[in-house]
Amino acid sequence: MPLVALFTAAIMWILLLFLFNKETAHAPVAVDPAVAASIAKDYPTIGDQIYHQGNPATGAIACAGCHGANGEGGAGPKLAGNTKLTQDGGLYTHNIVLKGKGGMPAFEGKLDDTQLYAVANYVLHSWGNTIEEPLTPAKVAEGQTKVDPAVLKNRSRFVPEDLKLPEIWLTTFIIVLLTYGLIGLYSVWAEGQELHPGIHKVRSTPVATLGIVASAAMTVLFSVLFVRQMNVDYQGWAANEPVMPNVTGEGFYAAMIVLSLAATLALYKKFFMDGEALVEDATGEFPW
Repeated sequence: MPLVALFTAAIMWILLLFLFNKETAHAPVAVDPAVAASIAKDYPTIGDQIYHQGNPATGAIACAGCHGANGEGGAGPKLAGNTKLTQDGGLYTHNIVLKGKGGMPAFEGKLDDTQLYAVANYVLHSWGNTIEEPLTPAKVAEGQTKVDPAVLKNRSRFVPEDLKLPEIWLTTFIIVLLTYGLIGLYSVWAEGQELHPGIHKVRSTPVATLGIVASAAMTVLFSVLFVRQMNVDYQGWAANEPVMPNVTGEGFYAAMIVLSLAATLALYKKFFMDGEALVEDATGEFPW
């Protein structure tokens, strides 16, 4: 039964990955000739207007409120002379304006294509920033596989912004089946399939001793790394230009602490702690 539970969880995991990948796959960029033709002449005026005034009718706030009237920065990062914005021809800038990042809201749906490209090009051609040619939909479509690694990481994130009911259902059952299966495997490994009355003496082996020492050392190591990562993230968050915390790193170290501690306790139960079974009663056993 534990293996059946784990096998079923694996199938559900594959289905879950399919759903998540479908959610996080970015739609192809539509190359509108009208937008492309107007970009070069419109961005100095429309881009300037959107940057400093926003679009109140759709709820698009002005960029200058966070990044400064001259891109000097403030609540948001400095834009003036920021080479990260121009190093890939402006693809990174377009994606941030479209999808948002950290405390910056997404402007997708709040600005039309003309306004999006206008404000992106305004930033890419102001305050010392420059690119060879204006950013166009054709360039964005061509460079979708060449964008900044941070953008690719955001696009391929495991958990989409909105969890839907099928995904929640699958995730819940995967957790239940994994828990059931792992507890079952551990029970068979630690105590066997049948419990016989009496005191069961156990004797540790050199390999078991090495294993418990190694797992305990890993618990300490990952605890130190977790605390260090939390400290780095806290300092980055409190900096003048806030840096988003590395939630993935924090979660990985926390998970490894739990797993290594569980391995330590399991080895202790199996090889270092005597067990006692008073009676052999099938009704008291787990259903595996």
